[in-house]
Amino acid sequence: MALAVCLLLDPADERALVQLWRRVEAAGVPSMATHTHGAHLPHLSYAVLRSFDVAAVHDAVATLPDGGPLTLHLSAVATAPRGRVWLVPAASAELVRRQRAVVEAVTATGAELHRHYVPGRWLPHLSLVPRARLVDLAVVADVAYAVLPLEVQAARAALIDSATGERWPLGTLP
Repeated sequence: MALAVCLLLDPADERALVQLWRRVEAAGVPSMATHTHGAHLPHLSYAVLRSFDVAAVHDAVATLPDGGPLTLHLSAVATAPRGRVWLVPAASAELVRRQRAVVEAVTATGAELHRHYVPGRWLPHLSLVPRARLVDLAVVADVAYAVLPLEVQAARAALIDSATGERWPLGTLP
């Protein structure tokens, strides 16, 4: 089990990305729509924690200032180890600043941060396909680039258990 501190999209943008997941599935490639528990939402993770106390993490993030909605400019598709395919937003100075603040707050609770979320190593992304084969990449890129570039609004935030999909909404947008 891992806990992620996530930006979630406004409802219209969330529906658009879920539709993109479904178009990828219709093209024959399993997407986030059917991965694991099937309760995934399009999101951008500021931090993924390997060990944590949910209440302490929630309280720590709740003390951060509300930064308000954040526009994410999605214009690229990227691949990562083990066949993951992502939509990549521009790493604006504001996005990077917010991610660093979240990481500092959650690690101050004693939570163990996954190494890929250490500031300076973190690659912002919205997952599209969890495990693509090499032959799937052209299909996924074709489907994704039919709708990219996109601007989406991160309008809310939550802690999310990656194993179950359980969510703890946050009252602010760090």
